[in-house]
Amino acid sequence: MKLELCSFSGYKIYPGHGRTMVKADGKTYKFLSSKTQRAHDLKRNPRKITWTVLYRRKHKKGIEEDVAKKRTRKTQKFQRAVVGASLNEILAKRNQKPDVRKAQREQAIRAAKEAKKATKPAASKKAAPKDSKAQKSQQKAAKNVMKAAPRVGGKR
Repeated sequence: MKLELCSFSGYKIYPGHGRTMVKADGKTYKFLSSKTQRAHDLKRNPRKITWTVLYRRKHKKGIEEDVAKKRTRKTQKFQRAVVGASLNEILAKRNQKPDVRKAQREQAIRAAKEAKKATKPAASKKAAPKDSKAQKSQQKAAKNVMKAAPRVGGKR
C-alpha cells in the first residue's frame, strides 16, 4: 500500500482517495480533497493556512518532544609560545611585579635613545651644508600667491 502526500496540505493520501492534477508543463500535483485543490487553484500559500502541515511546522505546533537545546562548548584558553619568546619566558614576564617590569621598560627606552643619539651626530654633519641651500629655497617659496577664484558652474 503506497501512501502519497498532498501537494498543498501535506496530509497522507490513501489509495483510492484524492485527485491528481497534471499541468501543461508536466508537473503533477496530488490533492487530498477538493478543499486543498481549490486552495491551490486560488494560489493560497499553505504556510499561511492554519490547518496545513507546512503552517504547523513553520509555527512549531504539536511538537511533543521537548528537545533539549544543544549545549555549546566553551572555548578553552590555550597558551602557545610566540616567535622570539618561549612560553616559559612569557609566563615569567607575566608573573613579574609591575614595578620591575616598568624599570626594565624604562631601561630599554634609555638604551634606545642613547643608540639614536650616537647615530645622529654623524648624520647631521654631512647634512649641514645641504641644509643652508634648502633653507634659502624655502624662504623663496614662502611668497603669498593669490589663488585663482573657484570656477562656478558645471562642465564647459
